[in-house]
Amino acid sequence: MPTVQEVFEQLCEYAPLELQMDFDNSGFLVGRGERPVKKALLSLDITLPVIREAEDMGADLIISHHPLIFHALKELRPEGPGEKALLLIEKGIAAICMHTNLDLAQGGVNDVLIRLLGAEPEEALDAVGCGRVGELPVEMPLSDFLARCKDRLRAKGLRYVDGGRPVRRIAVMGGSGGDAFRDALEKGCDTYVTADVKYHDFLDAAELGLNLIDADHFCTEDPVIPVLNDRLQAAFPDVQFTVSKAHHQAISFF
Repeated sequence: MPTVQEVFEQLCEYAPLELQMDFDNSGFLVGRGERPVKKALLSLDITLPVIREAEDMGADLIISHHPLIFHALKELRPEGPGEKALLLIEKGIAAICMHTNLDLAQGGVNDVLIRLLGAEPEEALDAVGCGRVGELPVEMPLSDFLARCKDRLRAKGLRYVDGGRPVRRIAVMGGSGGDAFRDALEKGCDTYVTADVKYHDFLDAAELGLNLIDADHFCTEDPVIPVLNDRLQAAFPDVQFTVSKAHHQAISFF
């Protein structure tokens, strides 16, 4: 039976920790490396419902994209910022979090996202190596591409501006990438899909002739989770890897 440390080392082959950005806290954050793993739960975030789900299924490990511990913790107490880490320790569940290293990695968040939307990744969007740029096989109207985004990303809704162009050359960045829309223009893109876009970025993009689509933070990053689950299942066939059913898009539309 593989250990938590061995699963972590396998994850680092997919998304090396040295790729993570300076502000990040990716890595093996909670637990004992020597503990055997029989069951593991994968989720974009480690929320309280996800911890309960892991406990109910008897998981030894939770693997997430967003780090459980992001800022300095000064205490581990209930109803505080360290509550979830405390719960995991009490329940003997380890936590591994692969964040910006999984964003930048080949086959990571952004490669999965752009392929899901119908294009093969050609190059990174920005100088850091985040985001991806590619072309659809066939040009399509923006309305059709919006329907594709909503369907394939399982989004409850989309925020967007119409730049007045059909969709062919696209850029994507999973998560908060609204401020990179000018990089999409510089790469010759007509359409950019990301999340957490600010009001003035929508205004500027429309004036510059870019279709800018905010498809939700969760929805643009979560597609990597089942892909990662399948990779780990193939690498460790004796372990039961499961994608969380408790975690979903947090934002609703009225």
